[in-house]
Amino acid sequence: MRSSSVRWGAAVLTTVAFACAEPAPPQPLAPPVVALPPPAPPVPARRFAYPDARKGDQVDDYHGTKVSDPYRWLESLDTPETRAWVEAENRLTFGFLEKIAARQPLRERLTELWNYERFSPPFRQGDRYFLSRNTGLQNQNVLYWAKNLTEEPAVLLDPNQLAADGTMALSGLNVSDDGKLAAYGIASGGSDWQEWRIRDVASGQDRPDVLRWIKFGAPTWSHDEKGVFYSRFPEPPPGAALAEANYNSKLYYHRLGTLQGDDTLLYERPDHKEWELAPEVTEDGRYLIVTIAKSTDHKYMILYRDLQAKTPRMVELIGGFDSEYSFITNDGPVFYFKSDRDAPRGKLIAIDTRKPAPGDWRTVIAEAADKLGQVSCVHDLFIATYLKDAHTRVSIFDLSGKPRRDVALPGIGTAGGFGGRRSQKETFYSFTSFSRPATLYRLDLTTFESTVYKAPKLAFNPDDYETRQDFYPSKDGTKIPIFITAKKGVALDGDRPTLLYGYGGFNISLTPAFSATNLLFMEQGGVFAQPNLRGGGEYGEEWHRAGIKLHKQTVFDDFISAAEWLIANRYTSRTRLAIQGGSNGGLLVGAVVTQRPDLFAAALPAVGVMDMLRFDKFTIGHAWVADYGSSEDPLEFKALYAYSPLHNVKPVTAYPATLITTGDHDDRVVPGHSFKFAATMQAAQSGDNPVLIRIDTRAGHGAGKPVSKRIEEASDLLAFLHEELHMSAPARGP
Repeated sequence: MRSSSVRWGAAVLTTVAFACAEPAPPQPLAPPVVALPPPAPPVPARRFAYPDARKGDQVDDYHGTKVSDPYRWLESLDTPETRAWVEAENRLTFGFLEKIAARQPLRERLTELWNYERFSPPFRQGDRYFLSRNTGLQNQNVLYWAKNLTEEPAVLLDPNQLAADGTMALSGLNVSDDGKLAAYGIASGGSDWQEWRIRDVASGQDRPDVLRWIKFGAPTWSHDEKGVFYSRFPEPPPGAALAEANYNSKLYYHRLGTLQGDDTLLYERPDHKEWELAPEVTEDGRYLIVTIAKSTDHKYMILYRDLQAKTPRMVELIGGFDSEYSFITNDGPVFYFKSDRDAPRGKLIAIDTRKPAPGDWRTVIAEAADKLGQVSCVHDLFIATYLKDAHTRVSIFDLSGKPRRDVALPGIGTAGGFGGRRSQKETFYSFTSFSRPATLYRLDLTTFESTVYKAPKLAFNPDDYETRQDFYPSKDGTKIPIFITAKKGVALDGDRPTLLYGYGGFNISLTPAFSATNLLFMEQGGVFAQPNLRGGGEYGEEWHRAGIKLHKQTVFDDFISAAEWLIANRYTSRTRLAIQGGSNGGLLVGAVVTQRPDLFAAALPAVGVMDMLRFDKFTIGHAWVADYGSSEDPLEFKALYAYSPLHNVKPVTAYPATLITTGDHDDRVVPGHSFKFAATMQAAQSGDNPVLIRIDTRAGHGAGKPVSKRIEEASDLLAFLHEELHMSAPARGP
């Protein structure tokens, strides 16, 4: 079963750890005793000579409200003035970081923790298995294939050979039904733009085919393996590829061996330039399913095309963009979709294309108390993953929707995978938690037994850590779940260094996941806390809609309440509490820092959406209006202006120690957001805390970032927290 998804929006920035290679149970090693030097004692009136940033006279009129934008020039990324500012900011930031004595020991320990073998769950096409693998510190995962899983796999593609600095990444893969051809995407420098090629699996050689200007999706094979269906955007003007708004997605068919310019245009909608098209061919090869999204809202329109018809044409099956409809599989003309229509926590429905009226739709798996996440169909069974208070449970149903079995998981964590085809008798999945990297399991669908396929060998003992889940009241009294992880036996004396991480948007759920960075923070005596804020998808569409547009302030209230609860319950104090978030989570951090600068000691906003009045002017930002609203609407402008981080920085204010991070050519959330926010905060800072920005080069929004760059950035963030939270350096022994 191939999954179809339209993924727009500011993506969650989390480290995805694949299960490790060794089939034997993990043999934890006691970490070496590494003494970190104590932080330098705080000195009074620490001063920072921030780089000069010219203030322009740009003023915009929003419904009668005049709004100044003095750093508009920083949106132009490649001008000499912007480049000089970037270089000056990096000199200041790295000059500060280099003086932190703990920086190098932290980097060395983080490298040790990161250095374990990782695999993706394998999948089978034809008579071959495909999987990715990382030996530990390779910049990019390597793609392999094998005839069986007991033999040493053969390399199919090694992205590490494509660029010396590791910035060329595999961005997508779709293998033909017979397993002989692999369509693969490559992204450069962290860009969302992908270039797709076709590789012969047996020979490892590329065909001459090249497909460009593709974002957010993967080509899908025709059943005869003679070509692929795909969607693409128009080629941007020279120099505009990383900032220009992305409109006018078009659907094409590419026949192998021909030029892209000769591809057949199958569908376009110039009257709806914001629509984005995602094609998928059904497993039986008969139908082309086209999922259309017009925003990040999970509300789709569905078209299909009978590829065996004498005169194939596009047929509208579901219109109106009223709900989610994610295609799962088909039985001939009967299509199965995961949907939240009249079921905000999700259900599985069947639609007979011969009787497509909604009144004839059939519910196969009814809405449950828990949020339905992924559904796959393997061995003629539906495998459904649910979120129960933001952690995974898995149930198996037959094709009629009758429950067959639950999959026993090792504990509170996150399970993913469960791919495969209707004819296959096995599937693979991973399971991870806050203190354990992913272990891979093979699930036999004839016996329903799970066995360990790959398990990690680690440079620490996961049993030294424990996770608890609690619930705290937000400002309006709503109970919000929060995961808290720390070393066993850590004294909760009200003064623990604590890192509070959040997201809260785009119907995205934050579930337990392993991060070597967070593990090292906890190894040093810190506490990691992750609340499940409204705006996310942990409890379905109602939870999501409670934190969007005019209700976005609810997300910030939930996060502030988490901080206050941690302090009140003696986990930490205001002088030891740091907050972190990326992308939409960077917006979260920026908003709460400007609203409650007194509440936090340190802030780490990454690739954040900071200018809420202009986010829709760049790349795919227009699709985020579904979550944020638009400054063109008077009521939504008022709400946006009230919390927009850039516009709520107050002059002569003591802000927490802040380290902003971004890539110099992020084409998801353009770096102008972070640039302008940094310049504004630096001009306003009245206290002695540093306000710094770390600008990575040859980096984008985060996807595909080389391991070496991830370790460098993460160790800098940890060093910053070590300094600003005045963390001690305990010896780490067994």
